[in-house]
Amino acid sequence: MDGNGSEDKKQDNADMAAFVQSLLEQMQSRFQTMSDSIITKIDEMGSRIDELEQSINDLRTEMDGETSPSPSVPTGPKDDSKSTKDP
Repeated sequence: MDGNGSEDKKQDNADMAAFVQSLLEQMQSRFQTMSDSIITKIDEMGSRIDELEQSINDLRTEMDGETSPSPSVPTGPKDDSKSTKDP
């Protein structure tokens, strides 16, 4: 009976080891899936931030372009229009 009980114990240990191994593999697989998902989302966020920076730079350039000529353009026509209206 001792031999039989010993073999049952060995089988129980083997079953437990297989169960734990399977559980660890499942956990590793889930962790890898979550990790890949997080990395993908971070990459997407990085792309969006790059696009946002580009849009901001485009707006700055556009505003700088509008700001520089704007004082000259309204001043010129206003003076011309006033001169035209006066006579």
